[in-house]
Amino acid sequence: MRVLVTGGAGFIGRQVHRQLVAEGHEVVVLDSFRADVHARRPEPRPGLIVGDVRDASTVAAAVERVDTVIHLAAKVGLGVHLDDIDDYVSSNSLGTAVLLKSLGSVRRLVYASSMVVYGEGRYDCAVHGQVAPGPRRTEDLDAGRFEPPCPYCGAPLSPGLVTEDARLDPRNTYAATKLHGEHLAAAWARETGGRVTALRFHNVYGPGMPRDTPYAGVASVFRSALDRGTAPRVYEDGRQRRDFIHVHDVATAVTAATAALPDQPPSIVYNVGTDSIHTIGDLAAGLSTIYNGPEPVITGQYRLGDVRHITASSASLRADLSWKPTHTLTTGLADLLTADPPATDCS
Repeated sequence: MRVLVTGGAGFIGRQVHRQLVAEGHEVVVLDSFRADVHARRPEPRPGLIVGDVRDASTVAAAVERVDTVIHLAAKVGLGVHLDDIDDYVSSNSLGTAVLLKSLGSVRRLVYASSMVVYGEGRYDCAVHGQVAPGPRRTEDLDAGRFEPPCPYCGAPLSPGLVTEDARLDPRNTYAATKLHGEHLAAAWARETGGRVTALRFHNVYGPGMPRDTPYAGVASVFRSALDRGTAPRVYEDGRQRRDFIHVHDVATAVTAATAALPDQPPSIVYNVGTDSIHTIGDLAAGLSTIYNGPEPVITGQYRLGDVRHITASSASLRADLSWKPTHTLTTGLADLLTADPPATDCS
């Protein structure tokens, strides 16, 4: 199978590329080599197209003779400030729209979405059952009250694993554009007879993580601090629950999704996580240990666009595509140290 991977030179894209090649596929990579992610912009070569997914002529050339498209290209991260909003919308929403318009005879798309589309994860109240907490309030966060209360009685809530049918509540610009991309891809599938699988990645880490950029994930930010010999700075109280998944396991989920199931609906969504719960403080402490660095600092600071708890149920992905993760957080962090030693280049 001939596969186009947009964003194929990025952190996840490189691992997906390697996995596709290992499975015997022919791969074409389209990547713009954004300056906020890559230190260098290479010359085009066979199998690599250097260009922007928002450029229709570039995309049209990239999809020639392609059977499947894996769309990873995006501006990622929470967003540093509101001045980024137009770049997120242009890079992610417009980029996806241009790609979809240019697909021609391609009828198979795998779209990289994110767990951020949920906003907060699943919560249960002992009295009111499953509830959706409201937006976090600055007065609570300033006072160190980080746990969301029941919106009906104010009682403490029990967080759980979120499933794909959960309420969607994107709470920052990046989240809004990823959900918009899901909707655009679903519309493309309905109108063309194509099939799209949207994969909601949870917190991805592993060899090749970007370094020294505010747009990286939390694992990258902590590792960059340790590279500089400084302590990881953990927001809130460090007890935020997350599902950390190794990039190799994400890549095998992506390649599994390239094979359309005979009874698959035009559009389907899967969580991609480990179903294992760890805290952001756990991650910071684990990285400090393997890098023999200073202990994390719990700052009590917060970002209003963050959510408190979001952990995944990937039961549907496991059942439908016979996929399962191979790394625990312990083995994954050990792999990070051996495969990706400290450095200063973010390319």
